[in-house]
Amino acid sequence: MAKESMKAREVKRQKLVAKYAEKRAALKKAGDYEALQKLPKDASPVRLHNRCKITGRPKGYMRQFGISRVLFRKMANFGKIPGVKKASW
Repeated sequence: MAKESMKAREVKRQKLVAKYAEKRAALKKAGDYEALQKLPKDASPVRLHNRCKITGRPKGYMRQFGISRVLFRKMANFGKIPGVKKASW
């Protein structure tokens, strides 16, 4: 389980990226790189990192489900994810 502060920091970054998205796009289109440098660092979408929605785990993230591989396996085995079942052949 990730620290609550790490999860909160990631949420804060997402809000900042959304807030400055239009401004960044306009500055990039105009080629004003000095003004881009003056924007907050966390306003850059490159600094975002996908995290598991439930545990906050930063690695092994599955985009399709929004959760980590560990949690995905556990939930799939218990049948908590619709349409997913363990393969057998």
